[in-house]
Amino acid sequence: AGVHRQVLFTTVGWFVGYYLVKRMDYVHAKLDRELFEYVRQHPADFKAAEKRRIGELLEDFHPVR
Repeated sequence: AGVHRQVLFTTVGWFVGYYLVKRMDYVHAKLDRELFEYVRQHPADFKAAEKRRIGELLEDFHPVR
């Protein structure tokens, strides 16, 4: 196995990985844009939740001995 082959495979792998990451970013950005647009067009379906304190979220602590 020559060094030239390792350099070639490393370069090809880097370009394929770069393309796949860019494609993944594009797909997720497109999905985010569609979802945000849907939420903007249907505000009645996505009402803001009331703010609660942390004490209201946690259950009472009862130690077990």
